[in-house]
Amino acid sequence: MLGSSRESLTTLRASLDARRGDAGFASVSDDLLAVAGVLGGEKTLRQTLADSGQPVELRRGVATSLFEGKIAAPSFAILSDVVSARWSHDADLVDGVEQLGAQAAFCVAETEGTLDRVEDELFTFSRAVDESPDLQLALTDPAVPAAAKGNLVRDLVGDTASRASTALLAHAAGNLRGRRPAAAVEELARLASEQRRQVLAEVRSAIPLDTDQHSRLAAALTRLQGRQVRVNVIVDPEVVGGIVVRVGDDVIDGSVSARLEQARRALSA
Repeated sequence: MLGSSRESLTTLRASLDARRGDAGFASVSDDLLAVAGVLGGEKTLRQTLADSGQPVELRRGVATSLFEGKIAAPSFAILSDVVSARWSHDADLVDGVEQLGAQAAFCVAETEGTLDRVEDELFTFSRAVDESPDLQLALTDPAVPAAAKGNLVRDLVGDTASRASTALLAHAAGNLRGRRPAAAVEELARLASEQRRQVLAEVRSAIPLDTDQHSRLAAALTRLQGRQVRVNVIVDPEVVGGIVVRVGDDVIDGSVSARLEQARRALSA
């Protein structure tokens, strides 16, 4: 994924993370994976939704007519952001929705304290697929329906696997889109590992940040840090205006109070 698609996905991932506390967020992963499955099988639809030459209102209107009311409110809000973004290729839009669905599952697992377990399960399954030609053949056989491939995976992982791993692996099995099975699972494991290693930024602001401000700030910090940044906002009246960002030992102080203090020191020098 290159160019505008990469930039769009970075911003969308930050936006999704900002919504993790929304009511209904637990349904986001299943909803987005289901949407990715639909888009993967409907070329004309995904081309329409990814066509930046079409007005944003038209693309949102198509998404609204097809998905609003059929998926949870936070899921539709994220999807609306997806179809409003710029994509270099329609396939990138599908990949983006799928990755956001995986990220949502990892956010929930992180909150529940099971993310390490999910990562281990994905890695173990990727090795099992890589070492089994018979399983690879079954998962890539075009004559086998997607639902049957998903059920095969569910039977293989059994009842002991986490819900997140089972759902993600079943979806990947039925939606390879030309990828090798092991490569698709390894991508999920990479995303899980990335979620676990993301950087936490503490942001102090005089007022709460809205979702768009939160997303743009997280995306900017992600580009600055070179890895995913999750933003926690603390409302602090002493900031007066602007924001103070702390990432590890680094502090970016763009507050009005800091500038006033600098001015005071300059006058007293």
